[in-house]
Amino acid sequence: MSTLSGLLAELQSGDSTRAEAAATALPAHAEAALAGLLPLLQSNDPETRWWAVRSLAGFLHPEASELLTQALADPDAGVQQCAALALSQRTHAGAVAPLVSLLASQDSLLARLAGDALVAQGAAAVEPLAAALQDSPSPSARVEAARALALIGDTRAIPALFKLLDSESAMLEHWASEGLQKMGVGMAFFKP
Repeated sequence: MSTLSGLLAELQSGDSTRAEAAATALPAHAEAALAGLLPLLQSNDPETRWWAVRSLAGFLHPEASELLTQALADPDAGVQQCAALALSQRTHAGAVAPLVSLLASQDSLLARLAGDALVAQGAAAVEPLAAALQDSPSPSARVEAARALALIGDTRAIPALFKLLDSESAMLEHWASEGLQKMGVGMAFFKP
């Protein structure tokens, strides 16, 4: 196993193969590595911040989830995308509100990754997503919210999804139909 200082140096080497190897090895150093990543998260260089966030993806520690949530507000879209992708692999209730706000992003990849991360949050995301579906002025944010609700499949979303069945948006209607079908709503069963 490499030393912590060596791994942090490799993370900033500018060589993506070496940085990736360091990012996957850092979680073995636990809380000491988390502390070592903090200055990198504050770097002026977006690539350094991106690799720090990429490294956080491998940590199971609650502090890593909080740092990933904070990275959703990074000024660089690539860093935000990396954080959203990492959050799609874990649950962290504190990430729900920032992720919902990213559904309206002009960056369609970031909006999709935020939606995927909200799906991973499951039940904790249902009410905020239903609110976004109703209140968001952004048509694309509404579609992402409907998609996430459909994929979560929580029955509390049924009223919000039913309202979309007569929508003027084909995408909203599609995701409403998918979600309701997933939950078995609207299906008729006939006795042979």
